[in-house]
Amino acid sequence: MLKTRFTEEFGVEHPIVQGGMMWVGRAELAAAVSNGGGLGIITALTQPTPEALAEEIARCKTMTDKPFGVNLTLTLSINQPPYAEYRQAIIDSGVKIVETAGSDPTVHVEHFKEHGIKVIHKCTSVRHALKAQRIGVDAVSIDGFECAGHPGEDDVPGLVLIPAAADALTIPFIASGGFADGRGLAAALTLGADGINMGTRFMCTDESPIHQKIKEQIVGASELDTQLIFRQLRNTMRAAKNAVSEEVVEILGRGGRFKDVQELVAGTRGRKVYENGDPEAGIWTVGMVQGLIHDIPPAGELVRRIAAEAEQVLTALTRNVIVDPVPVA
Repeated sequence: MLKTRFTEEFGVEHPIVQGGMMWVGRAELAAAVSNGGGLGIITALTQPTPEALAEEIARCKTMTDKPFGVNLTLTLSINQPPYAEYRQAIIDSGVKIVETAGSDPTVHVEHFKEHGIKVIHKCTSVRHALKAQRIGVDAVSIDGFECAGHPGEDDVPGLVLIPAAADALTIPFIASGGFADGRGLAAALTLGADGINMGTRFMCTDESPIHQKIKEQIVGASELDTQLIFRQLRNTMRAAKNAVSEEVVEILGRGGRFKDVQELVAGTRGRKVYENGDPEAGIWTVGMVQGLIHDIPPAGELVRRIAAEAEQVLTALTRNVIVDPVPVA
């Protein structure tokens, strides 16, 4: 069994986290991941109200007695959700682990820590990870450029970002973006991470609440089938390559502004992709790692399989790689 600082700190069997995903992180998936020995995550803002979130958390507790968390993604939009109310719903529900993402989480971290809640903050650069460490989070999830959703503006891939984070941080951290199997977990641990965070891979599981046609689309896609949008707005987002994302890129490339693509990128359209199974209905996020996804297993089975594969890879390396001692001058 792979024991790391993350498994010890967060009380999970395997160093594998199901990241929060809009419209995807529901109770069934989170519970299945946790029952498999990983850390499942419910996405708070998928629920329309704080009261609905409390009900979803309660539902998850009927499906698992293992640790699970809640994602709270913070945005700077004009019509912001009632974050304080969502935060209180999390606290009142007795959740012990929260994943924050997006803008500065300081206020929320302070409140969560007051109630003994462990906080993982997701970020896309070492400098942001260091700030999260300074404000007192318990762990960091650091996203490489390969990831789905928002990879930041630095364009640093995991092979560089993970060891850079390992050199800079003193708290546990998990690597995110580009992970789908045991080889990836073994590589992340070798580079200094304490575990991995997967989103796209968990979209393709039995318990994932998205339409079967979208799962099959991901399985059939390659690593080339994503599109970076909003580059000109310095709010880069990696999404599935389709007619809508191509149109967004074209409009912004001609000098368009957000108002010119607002209708195309509406979240309600992306939700319909997952609900109705039409991959061309709107913008939906997916990572380059889709090129490494070839099946749709139960989520718990996937967690156990990845952990076992990683152990096999690491064991094989220690057996097959001969290291000659460095002569002492």
